[in-house]
Amino acid sequence: MTGVPASAAGDTSSANGAPASAGSGAASGGASSGAMSGSVSGGVPSGGVSAGGASSGAVESGVPGGPRPARGAKVVAAAVNQASVWNIANFLTMLRLLLVPGFVALMLADGGYDPAMRSFAWAAFAIAMITDLFDGHLARTYDLVTDFGKIADPIADKAIMGAALICLSSLGDLPWWVTVVILGRELGITLLRFLVIRYGVIPASRGGKLKTLTQGVAVGMYVLALTGWLATLRFWVMAAAVVLTVLTGLDYVRQAIVLRRQGIAERMAASEEMEA
Repeated sequence: MTGVPASAAGDTSSANGAPASAGSGAASGGASSGAMSGSVSGGVPSGGVSAGGASSGAVESGVPGGPRPARGAKVVAAAVNQASVWNIANFLTMLRLLLVPGFVALMLADGGYDPAMRSFAWAAFAIAMITDLFDGHLARTYDLVTDFGKIADPIADKAIMGAALICLSSLGDLPWWVTVVILGRELGITLLRFLVIRYGVIPASRGGKLKTLTQGVAVGMYVLALTGWLATLRFWVMAAAVVLTVLTGLDYVRQAIVLRRQGIAERMAASEEMEA
């Protein structure tokens, strides 16, 4: 009981007999609590250190004048943030990335013209396209958006589509100009989004979603070893995909120009208000 002031000596009889009640502890007035606070702030631990939140915070920090987080708080916070990366949306994105080398191997197996291997390649491509539809929806619906997902998701999308187009063109199944148009548009719009990100975000349009769906169906049909009228149908589906690719690309350019102009106008108006 070192550091207990003499004014509280009347309560020390509890050490010899029955313990003092909570009421008597409270009735001891501000002198007892003030002495305890004074002893803690002075760096001298007292018998009542464990009873006060402020005193315990000061003892943990060891710095008088302001508490800091507990010793393991930063470690716990880092563990929680790290665990949040491992969610179902990011798992689907990683699965799509892992499917890319497997898809390429199946496409090029036995010279690229084995119908069975092409069927397995189509299955891998279809799984990648389906996961592309679900991972973004899950991330937005269940608040699973992470910095990793923002970076990895578009990379996975471009990787599987680019791998399929390049494989098809290298095998002679698809003209190279189609691959150049589609991949050039995708890379160009991605770069454009980064250039205007300071002014705002270009939202995905319905035309863009229809373009993605049409591209997936068209490329999937080319991956399969189709003959007859199905081979003719896939030509027209790919033609529609190319048209949508060009039109939606031009629309994104228009949106980027409008967004940049609006952003510049808002900044100028804000600077004028600051000067006024």
